[in-house]
Amino acid sequence: MRPRIGITGGIGSGKSTVAQGFAQWGCHVIDADRIARELTLPGGAAIAPIAAQMGAHFVDADGALDRAQMREAAFRDPAYKALLEAILHPLIRQQIDQQYQHACSATNAPLVIFDIPLLAESSQWSPRLDQVIVVDCLESTQIARVQQRNQLAASAIEAIMAQQASRLQRLRKADWVLWNETLSLQALGEAVFDLYNELIANYRPLQPD
Repeated sequence: MRPRIGITGGIGSGKSTVAQGFAQWGCHVIDADRIARELTLPGGAAIAPIAAQMGAHFVDADGALDRAQMREAAFRDPAYKALLEAILHPLIRQQIDQQYQHACSATNAPLVIFDIPLLAESSQWSPRLDQVIVVDCLESTQIARVQQRNQLAASAIEAIMAQQASRLQRLRKADWVLWNETLSLQALGEAVFDLYNELIANYRPLQPD
């Protein structure tokens, strides 16, 4: 079995960039967001239960989740968000478990990275992970980065952040904190490499010969 390292962070923290950095050093990255998107594409495993339990109007003409319709419904009534998560989360966990088994049996990856945006929001992940990295920065920096990247209004970004765990809640889950406030992309890559080496040293006894 390979060491299971969770990575999380708020929107705009640089979490995905950090996960990509680990991939460059040969780690296998399991992306929970990507899995969720694939489950809600046409033919995805979540589409039938979404239509059956939430209504066919949440599936668009192409057979994918109608994200705009779902966002509007969840904004009006949080019960829609809870029901969608009740459908998606077991399917996401199943896919993550399958991908982890594949990484252990079919790759030489020294570490398996679990890129999980909502890691701090759920107690389910602690027993599934060996250690957790939190990518952190100031909330004002999160807002500025997302504004530049997605052209969203600050109020819209703040609404997204309000639905996520707070910085303190995430930091309480951390075994490692990567402070990504003023780092350039090059400096962030170097920080990832340093952390990679630390983790490899810690888990060397678990590595196959």
